[in-house]
Order: sequence, then structure tokens, then C-alpha cells
Amino acid sequence: MKEAGIQLLDGSCQQHSHEKTQNMITIKGIIGLIMSEIDGGNGQKDVISLGMGDPTAHLCFSTTHVAQEAVRQSLSSGSFNGYAPTVGLPQTRKAIADYLSRDLPYTLQKDDVFVTSGCTNAIDIALSILARPGANVLLPRPGFPIYELCSSFRQLEVRHYDLISHKGWEVDLDAVEALVNDKTVAIVIINPGNPCGNVYSYQHLLQIAETAKKLGILVIADEVYGHLAFGKTPFVPMGKFGSIAPVLTLGSLSKRWLVPGWRLGWLAITDPNGAFKHPKIMERLKKYFDIYGGPPTFIQAAVPTILEKTDELFFNKTIDILRETAHLCFKGINNIPCLTCPQEPEGSMAVMVKLNLSQLRDITDDIDFCFKLAKEESVVILPGCAVGMKNWLRVTFAVGPTSLEEALKRIKSFYQRHASQPMLQENIPLVMDQIRSQTHEIPLVIGFSDGSGPASLIIDPKAWIITTGRPEFRG
Repeated sequence: MKEAGIQLLDGSCQQHSHEKTQNMITIKGIIGLIMSEIDGGNGQKDVISLGMGDPTAHLCFSTTHVAQEAVRQSLSSGSFNGYAPTVGLPQTRKAIADYLSRDLPYTLQKDDVFVTSGCTNAIDIALSILARPGANVLLPRPGFPIYELCSSFRQLEVRHYDLISHKGWEVDLDAVEALVNDKTVAIVIINPGNPCGNVYSYQHLLQIAETAKKLGILVIADEVYGHLAFGKTPFVPMGKFGSIAPVLTLGSLSKRWLVPGWRLGWLAITDPNGAFKHPKIMERLKKYFDIYGGPPTFIQAAVPTILEKTDELFFNKTIDILRETAHLCFKGINNIPCLTCPQEPEGSMAVMVKLNLSQLRDITDDIDFCFKLAKEESVVILPGCAVGMKNWLRVTFAVGPTSLEEALKRIKSFYQRHASQPMLQENIPLVMDQIRSQTHEIPLVIGFSDGSGPASLIIDPKAWIITTGRPEFRG
């Protein structure tokens, strides 16, 4: 059964092919397959997951007391045990509208906001209301696979545009223009970037809005990681440009408030000119919410207090930890010869890492790397093919710093065992002090490990010849 699952994943991850199968990929499904490789045969190592974007597994990422107390009071009041309106409680919609309006040049009304069961539900509803026969949607590559899955169920054709890794994962706008036809309904933008860890500048977002206006399409702005920016580029909501092109803003409490299990999200129509808010569209949108319902009523009732009273100190603490772990991740990854991180993360909780297979002697691709890493080191990483990038990896850095350092140490050990050439050069400095401090009349033999097993340096002081203790590596 396990091998069958791996074969299915391998077939699902063929980039640019098997599109129908690829659209059925989910991150949780792939992580489940990888976790099944960990059978306890690697000693006492605890499992460290760098694969899922749920930071709450680590004590340093805990929600604020304000949020916990707001939910407790809402539940204990006994006033919110019944059904809420399917579009959300009025006070919840208004609170979200006010929260989003803080960063906009205009004010959202409560009727512009719809409460959803997490951001995933918002994604599905946004795509559902746009679906029609023959329609297509533009999705980023790499991206978040739920968009492909939802599009497949809604019979929306997916057209991928590339993000440019050497330009801070910016949108390839020329490619976008080449992909659009009269059946294109929207372009999806994820900012801060999942899975890339990038944050788009004001200027680039403006260019995206102007391109969308030129092409006559809607922008779906996935801002589930909104405000989780800790680099030189500040977070700018796409809704700022809603007067240029209409924007559907998707968000949630999950990441910024560190409560993904509460499943409280929203869909906001940031369209001050009313280009999208046609009465028939709004009526269709409300009917979709009649089908879905929403998050628990008592969670919704807590939202106004959570949004209004959370202290900036809480947000700053989260940002400081993410900045630290992002730097640790970037530095550690680039210290492993088979991995390259194009740029230090500036936002969200994950980053894309290039896998250099030429540095590895018995790893065939990103899937093979992740499965063997889990089996040997109990470290879980998401293969890049799951997010549209073959032979890349998505690494989540929203983990405790100590756990992250241990995971990076294990990944380096994994590389050393599978390296196409042993790391002899890195080991030589470890013995140089011994060589310099002594005068030897006979050859000196120094034992060490080169990552592939025991080895030795044989140093002949008369001829000044250095060889290793294994014939295949003599030099």
C-alpha cells in the first residue's frame, strides 16, 4: 500500500503533465505519505516537520490571551449557541471590514465581507462564483495546491504563470498577458508568498492591478499571511488597488493570530467602483454561503474583540521569531551543498529551496529526497512538485529555533551520506592544528569521518603527500 501511494505521488508530480491527476494533490495527503516512511527504525530521533504551515505545534508560537479570553467569554455567555446567518454575524462582518479598512484608501462596509470556514473555504467560494463553461483561471507556479484542487472540482481550466525566482518571485507579467483569453476570469496572487517567502512591493502590486485592468480580469488576493512581513519590504494589501481592478481579498485569523484550528476566515470584495458587485453576482455569492454555512457562532462572536484589542506586542513577538527562524533557515540551507535558497525569506512561514541532484549519488528527484530524508532522519519536508516545482523543496521555518537547527543538522548529515563526492575538503581543517603543532619523522595517520563512514588522512612529512585511507579517494 505504501509503495502504491509513492507511485501515485510520483505520477501526480510530473510537471506540465498528468494535469487532472496533479490537480488532486493536497499538502496534507503528501505529508501523510511521507510520514508513513517514519517507522521508528532510526533510533530515538523525534520527528521534526518542516512540511506543514501549522506553527502551533511549537510553544513559541502561541496565540494571544486576548483571543483565548474572547472565545471563552463568547462561549460561556450562552448567547451564541444557535445558527449564525450563513454570510456571518453582522458584528463579525463589520469588525472584519473595519480591520481591513485600516490599510485601505477607502472604507469597506459589512456587506462587502463574508465570513468563511478558514481561508480554504474562501478559496473554494471565490472560484465557485467565477466558474462557467469554458472559463479559466490564472494560478502562480509555484503556488498553493488547494487552488488546483478547487478549480478541478469547479471545472475551471487552470493556466499557470511563473514566478521569477531571481527577481524575488515576482509575477511574470508578460507571461500573464500571453495566457489570457476571453474566457479568463481571474488571476490569483498570494502575498506574502506561500510557498516562496517573498513579499511584493507596492510598485509590483500596482503593475499587477494595471495588468488586470488592461486584460479585464479580477484579482483574487490570497492574504492569509497578511502582515507577516519581517524583511525590507512592508506588506501592502492588494485592496489598495481595488479602484484600478476589482479585488477579492481572502484572509483569516489562522496565521497572524496563530489559531489555524479555529477555522475563521473571510472573503472581502474590495471594489470601490462597483465593477464586480453586480446584483446577480452578489445574490449568487449569498446562495453559496447558504450551502456552506460558516464557522462556529461563538468563534464568530469573539472576532470583534480579537481584532480590536490584540496588542501590537503580540504581533511583534511573532514577527521577531519568524525573522530569526527565517534567517536560521536561509543560512543553514545554503550551508548544505545540495541545496540553494535563492533569497532570504521576507514573509509568510515557508521558503522554496532548489535541490541540486548533481551533488547526490543516489537521489533521483525531490520525491525520493523527501521520502529517504524522512526514513533516515525523521525530518519531513514537502517535495516541490507538490507546489508545481519539480526538484525543488518547500521548507517551513515556522518552528522553534532549536528544532529548526536540529532539523538542518540532520539534513546536512543526510546530504553527507548521499553526497556524490565525500566532503573531504571540509574535514581537512579539523586536523590542521595537529599537523602544524608537531614535527613528524614518520607518516602520521589521523582518523576522521567524511560522512560516508570511517576514513583517515595519511601524511608523509618527507614527501609532503596527503592521501586518504581509502584507495578510491587517493589524491
